[in-house]
Amino acid sequence: MTTPRSQSIPPGRIAGVDYGRRRIGVAVCDAHWILASPLCIHETRGDHEADAAFFSRLAGAESLVGFVVGLPVHADGTPSAMSAEVERFGAWLGRITGLPVAFHDERYSSREAAGMLAGVGLSRGRKKARADAVAAQVVLASWMDAQRHGDAESAARPLDG
Repeated sequence: MTTPRSQSIPPGRIAGVDYGRRRIGVAVCDAHWILASPLCIHETRGDHEADAAFFSRLAGAESLVGFVVGLPVHADGTPSAMSAEVERFGAWLGRITGLPVAFHDERYSSREAAGMLAGVGLSRGRKKARADAVAAQVVLASWMDAQRHGDAESAARPLDG
């Protein structure tokens, strides 16, 4: 789902972001928008300067042209209580990096990420530690698929159906 606050992102490497108040999952894709991969988890402690330094370094190190931030919405597509906070985070991210930010429906991304990690032989703690980055991968891959198909409807569909 793309919101009116989303910006157009030019071709190139993009980071997908799964925002959380304590952990922010990050995934990246190749410049041709073919493959998204989990990259890291950023532990945030409310230190905006440290967070800004992390995302600025990330943008430079990964040669990013933009960000796709997962937007939490209810099953019926209406904004959730967390939607406004995520939109504020996305606006901040765009300001501190100078890069465009698009929002994409993240419904069921955590469930899909958990399913992807289910059979990989990791302990419960390791799965939890990687789940946010995999959720960012799921959101980014869904956004890339919607862009390839030029289908706004696919952007609004839940990831599992």
